[in-house]
Amino acid sequence: MPSVFTLAALAASVVLLGIAMKSLPAGTSYAIWVGVGAVGTAVSGIVHFGEPANMGRLVSLGLIVTGIVGLKLTTAA
Repeated sequence: MPSVFTLAALAASVVLLGIAMKSLPAGTSYAIWVGVGAVGTAVSGIVHFGEPANMGRLVSLGLIVTGIVGLKLTTAA
């Protein structure tokens, strides 16, 4: 079952990237896609696998999110 969920999530991810690329430049779309994946993976590790949630990690994740928001806000759609 985990493999089925993973394949469905991968397919949905690529479809959503394609939708985003209709209104955003490829570089911005890809950077946001990668950033969301990186933050999601790190948060999942903290929540599900007990990885440390120290201040350095949380600040770094916040910087990634800030960068994602900045890219979206400064890119003409």
